Amino acid sequence: MESLLAGAHLHPAAFSPASLSRCHPPSVVRGVNVVGGRAVRCAYTKDAILYALEHDEMFNSEEVVQWESGKTINTIAAAQGIQISRRCRPRYPSEGSGDDKAVPRHILEQIVWDKEVEVSQRKAKKPLMNVIESSEHAPPVRDFIGALTAAYTRNGVPALIAEVKKASPGRGVLRENFNPVEIAQAYEGNGAACISIFTDEKHFQGSFESLEMVRNSGVKCPLLCKEFIIDSWQVYYARSKGADAILLIAAVLPDLDLKYMLRVCKNLGMTALIEVQDERELDRVLKIDGVELIGINNLSLETFVVDTSNTRMLMEKRGDSIRDRGILVVGESGLITPDDVAYAQSAGVSAVLVGESLIKAEDPGQAIAGLFGRELLH
Repeated sequence: MESLLAGAHLHPAAFSPASLSRCHPPSVVRGVNVVGGRAVRCAYTKDAILYALEHDEMFNSEEVVQWESGKTINTIAAAQGIQISRRCRPRYPSEGSGDDKAVPRHILEQIVWDKEVEVSQRKAKKPLMNVIESSEHAPPVRDFIGALTAAYTRNGVPALIAEVKKASPGRGVLRENFNPVEIAQAYEGNGAACISIFTDEKHFQGSFESLEMVRNSGVKCPLLCKEFIIDSWQVYYARSKGADAILLIAAVLPDLDLKYMLRVCKNLGMTALIEVQDERELDRVLKIDGVELIGINNLSLETFVVDTSNTRMLMEKRGDSIRDRGILVVGESGLITPDDVAYAQSAGVSAVLVGESLIKAEDPGQAIAGLFGRELLH
């Protein structure tokens, strides 16, 4: 909800809740205009923008009205079951001492806090409008969902999103001899439908440079930017580096942010993979229009404990609703053997996202045949 009213950098294709101030009450934003009978505090607004806001469902959403009434973003998010608090400090919240030092409740909250600082620093160096301009000159978007569907039809097993990941917070460095281009090429040559590339630097030792290098290497598989998205700036930046899809995590993003990020993705021609961990998150996502791809994570992002039955449990409860809407489901985490893949397929998934078991193998490409029990057609 941090971009709806910052008129100084509104873009015709993407004005939205993301310019609401996440850290300050509405009264700090300059200017007062009347829209739809409401006093709207915003900066440098123009009549055309005000008209668009008045007729925009996001601007008129319950969350925005709550924010205007003085509720904090954390309060609004908590009501939706989100337990990640937002700090919005100019430096890493877990650094410092005394009252200035914040202690995260779990690793996901730590990652989000660190991401807030990182994104703030990146935006200072390259403002949103510059990134939007760069995204308009990026290589053409490739059909992520189309690639998954074609691979499923071709092989009769869940399509593979193979992950390029050097490290993780729980397991440290997964591959010392790490060449993202060589790994991506090996994945593609052994039947991967799409490729996921971690871009988080602080906790996963990834980078947007790796994403860009793979895109420019001649790899034809659509690319998923595996990032902890908290700001629309990251979506545009991912597109500028050649991403065809992005990850949105329901445990991190309130409903309005999910809707807005989906809108940005649609404007850019990208696919959004929305990740859920439990029934409440899944129910939230199923109420949002335009969702095409849902990932069910068997890994708790708070405890890093894996439970492969999570996908089956959620599909048993909500599978009919998912199928009725034509949504594809991706099984994530804990998939190591052909039996694991078969178990996920029997639960109703159309694709699987696999990283660690492949990246740790001596030959990540050849490990794909071991994962499926046979070679994949490509």
